[in-house]
Amino acid sequence: VQLQASGGGLVQAGGSLRLSCAASGRTFSRLMMGWFRQASGKEREFVAAISWSCGSTHYADSVKGRFTISRDNTKNTVYLQMNSLKPEDTAVYYCAADRSRYYSGTLYTAIAEYDVWGQGTQVTVSS
Repeated sequence: VQLQASGGGLVQAGGSLRLSCAASGRTFSRLMMGWFRQASGKEREFVAAISWSCGSTHYADSVKGRFTISRDNTKNTVYLQMNSLKPEDTAVYYCAADRSRYYSGTLYTAIAEYDVWGQGTQVTVSS
């Protein structure tokens, strides 16, 4: 599996963006997927995760109610819809996949649970 993130940009506070992460390979539909972010000078942090079947999602408290993770297994793509953006959401956003578990209903927030990463897309929210 290889991942390619896109959709970042500059937006004013209160605005919206939708990130996309396109995956190659035949196993995407079996995998848990996640979004992480890393602000300048800070550690990478969990944002959201979604199970292989879209049956389960999990969010960081800081984005709950504002961000929505989804996926389209027919298009090998996972999305992150970001609404009501705040300046503190400014970061490089990364999509990630966990290739070690197929059809897992358990969602993980730890970076170490994901072994494939996209290249990142910059999101900048101006005040």
